[in-house]
Amino acid sequence: MIQFIHQELQVSGKIDYANAEDYYQQGLKLIQSQNQFPVVVNLAQLEQGGTLALAVLVRWLRQTPKAQGLQFKAVPEKMLKIIQACHLHDDLQLIA
Repeated sequence: MIQFIHQELQVSGKIDYANAEDYYQQGLKLIQSQNQFPVVVNLAQLEQGGTLALAVLVRWLRQTPKAQGLQFKAVPEKMLKIIQACHLHDDLQLIA
């Protein structure tokens, strides 16, 4: 589930093969409705931070101005390790 609460795009639940496209479309719609960037994407309620979830986030990022319109907050540990292993930390803005 994705909601825009307190100036943040809050992602919760589990992104899997059955619902990844739905997460992408729902998030994209909310991101495209924003007038100010960067948008903070809060991942504190995301159940799993695997490669599929990361792929959805990267797809969102590509749809923002200059592909730099998102900041990621509360990134799950597993996803952080994938980001580091793939050398994506320069492409993704991670915030505390």
